[in-house]
Amino acid sequence: MLSDEVSRRDRTSAALRARAAHLDPKMTLEAWDPSAQVSYDRAVLDELVSMRFIEAAQNVFVLGPVGVGKTFIATALGHIACRHRIKAHFERGERLSRRLKAARLDASYDGEMRKLIGADLLIIDDFALQRLDPTETADFYELVVERHKAAATVLTSNRAPDEWLSMLADPLLAQSAVDRLQSSSWQLVIEGESYRQRERPGISEKPNAKRATRTT
Repeated sequence: MLSDEVSRRDRTSAALRARAAHLDPKMTLEAWDPSAQVSYDRAVLDELVSMRFIEAAQNVFVLGPVGVGKTFIATALGHIACRHRIKAHFERGERLSRRLKAARLDASYDGEMRKLIGADLLIIDDFALQRLDPTETADFYELVVERHKAAATVLTSNRAPDEWLSMLADPLLAQSAVDRLQSSSWQLVIEGESYRQRERPGISEKPNAKRATRTT
């Protein structure tokens, strides 16, 4: 009974941490469909699941085309971190940029940056989906510099790291930030059919159901 109670409390605590980290509750590794028509290096994923990359303050790039499950895998890593009592935080790239810009207007910028810098695992989804302006580039550079060799960052992107340089407004800041990220990073490249297509709604016909006929 005591063991069951401890397990229940651990699950509840992990769920609360996952909610605070803004993780989608449905995107756990247990919910990943192993029959999905995508390919990736399973040895790399197994290594990431071990959470050793967080202990070593290393970065992870989850790369691939639209819809193959990059966000799902990154979020699943966040859930595992929460189960290990690791402080995680999930942000979409565009939303993160908007939040930091808004924070500059209401004097909450320093607090927002401290929260992002202080996360043991920061997940930025859909990074460099659109070009970053000078302010967004400076904010991203600040995050990378402050977290370098101090905490782990996961980036998902449709673009390869060498393409990120052209998506940042300041070439010098871009080179400095990307070089730091790549200096200690894992890459998990996912290729194949869109994982999202498996989630499309469909009508399942009962075995003995008769097709309705229209009469006039």
